[in-house]
Amino acid sequence: MIRRFLRRPQGAAEWLADAVRVLGPLSVIAGFVWWTPAAAGVLALTLIGLVLPRFVGVRPGFDIAFCVTVLVAAWSNVLLLYETVPGWDLVVHFACTGVLAAMGYLLLARLGFVPLPGDPGTRRGTPVLIVTTLGLALSAVWEMLEWIGWRFISDEIFVAYQDTIGDMAAGGLGGLTAGLLVARVRLLED
Repeated sequence: MIRRFLRRPQGAAEWLADAVRVLGPLSVIAGFVWWTPAAAGVLALTLIGLVLPRFVGVRPGFDIAFCVTVLVAAWSNVLLLYETVPGWDLVVHFACTGVLAAMGYLLLARLGFVPLPGDPGTRRGTPVLIVTTLGLALSAVWEMLEWIGWRFISDEIFVAYQDTIGDMAAGGLGGLTAGLLVARVRLLED
């Protein structure tokens, strides 16, 4: 995995993926300078995720989609899009949970915990089942963290039963969609 991470980009798409990745640290700086330390902290949460595609060794198209989605999710919080754009919360829960669940499956596959998609003997439904489960689990953990934030950090964090269930449903559907993608499209480099 370290070798994959340290490998020089090859081709325009890999260079573009790395350029998108650089937006992470620049976002943290911008959040700190032009917004608040809390905004910088939210944006800093993206940094580990942004390097994950390099370690896992995904194809550049998925790398770019993953990084853009993670950055959009974080910036949506800083720019208050979740509060000002109706339905945006559900769109981001669907998309972000989907790419995170797919990446989680691919990481587990690289580590040998689950079969690589497309390997002989791997049923096509295996990635669908596991990625969907990961999506639902990520959604549940996110909602628990949201509740912890509301309960112990700030009552300005919006937590309501309908919102929680809707977010988890959107995340689960994102996981299912991502699972279908992982089962049918080659996302890993060789």
